[in-house]
Amino acid sequence: MSALQPRRALVLLSGGQDSATCLAWALSRYAEVETLGFDYGQRHRAELECRLRLRAGMQAMAWPGRLGPDHLLTVDVLAQLGGSAMTEEVAITLQQDGLPNTFVPGRNLLFFTLAAALAYRRGLEVLVGGMSETDYSGYPDCRDNTLKALQVALSLGVDRRLTLETPLMWVDKAGTWALAQRLGGDALVELIRRDSHTCYLGQRDRLHDWGHGCGSCPACELRAQGWQAWKRNAGAD
Repeated sequence: MSALQPRRALVLLSGGQDSATCLAWALSRYAEVETLGFDYGQRHRAELECRLRLRAGMQAMAWPGRLGPDHLLTVDVLAQLGGSAMTEEVAITLQQDGLPNTFVPGRNLLFFTLAAALAYRRGLEVLVGGMSETDYSGYPDCRDNTLKALQVALSLGVDRRLTLETPLMWVDKAGTWALAQRLGGDALVELIRRDSHTCYLGQRDRLHDWGHGCGSCPACELRAQGWQAWKRNAGAD
């Protein structure tokens, strides 16, 4: 195992598969890691409860003493800016601009801005998010170029060198399951399968082989396809 990096990290932990994997990734690299979540009136509020179970599970794993405080911020202004399928009981469809109506404009930009403000107060230097361009719905604030530009702006804005890490940017869902396996073995895979939440509809009444969810929304379909591809790849090795 490589030496731990001395910089301190803040992981944007939503409670989903990607952010849970990113938390494990950060714990494997940094001696001190804190977490940050957001309550923005999301339809899938089940993820907020999953955050705490994921943290507790990882504290009991191979990274003792590295996981610091958790922070939860209320960001209800996003719903005030206009509804989406992430915050209202509406069907998931494509908009006229080609993006799904699950897109919440400015969400990740705002989340990272608030994370930078918290990092300033807490003396943290690395912000970690689970954004990806490989398996995603086309959200412009998940793009690598967007986040590189944001890193520059935030560092200038707080007059400190901040690094935005996106370890899943070029990793598909199958690769995300594989990364969890490498980081924490079967125990971490099972923790993420059982206790993370991805379903846009917030359903947790059924546990599939890939995790809880409705099984039909875009997030569930992507997660299930990734699980199946990972299992096929693992069986071929």
